[in-house]
Amino acid sequence: MLAAPDLILLTLSELADQVRKITRAADVSLMVDADHGYGNALNVMRTVEELESAGASAVTIEDTALPAVFGKAKPELVSIEEMLGKLRIAVGARCDPGLVVIARTGALQYASLSEATRRAEAYARTGVDALMVVGATERKQVEAVRAVTDLPLVLGSTSRELNDEGFLLAHGVRIVLRGHQPFFVAMKALHDAMKHINDGGLPSDLREQAASRDLQDVILKTSEYSRWQRDYLT
Repeated sequence: MLAAPDLILLTLSELADQVRKITRAADVSLMVDADHGYGNALNVMRTVEELESAGASAVTIEDTALPAVFGKAKPELVSIEEMLGKLRIAVGARCDPGLVVIARTGALQYASLSEATRRAEAYARTGVDALMVVGATERKQVEAVRAVTDLPLVLGSTSRELNDEGFLLAHGVRIVLRGHQPFFVAMKALHDAMKHINDGGLPSDLREQAASRDLQDVILKTSEYSRWQRDYLT
């Protein structure tokens, strides 16, 4: 949207607007990364209200101190006490009981396994619906988190050791994020297509790499719009 790296440059209003565009175009459930909730606990309340209104099905709130703190070499975590307030108000702010509130911790990345389990256990008592753990690469990490909570788990990614669906399901993992690679694939495809034309190539040369007519019809809802044109414009 901004053609910028992920440095918390997006505002809440811009995020909510993007969510509205996505939920308007698609009927699948949308889980939204709401970062740190755009401020303190009261900002988290506003974030949940706005994203729920925009059509989000799930919202994650993380315990990383964002944006980056001046003079710090790596990200830090907010205190457990501050995060508990954010999570409690996030749960209380939803109007639709079907909205899923997910507590996200970066403790494995920026602290330790013991800190991750301590936070997971504390966050689970706030009424959130699931826990998201970022940075898990070993089975023992998933096992340790699972030992302190029965809530469904979300993993930020998986390593080769964790690429085992049976193990993940047995330890409460219900969602695994797969990273940003699909976005980067789309980025390269668009860049290569425009470069081809800029270098003198013909658009027709790209036909084999382009979405088929059938796929375009599904994504753009061409048949539906054609029907509406016939029904109401003729």
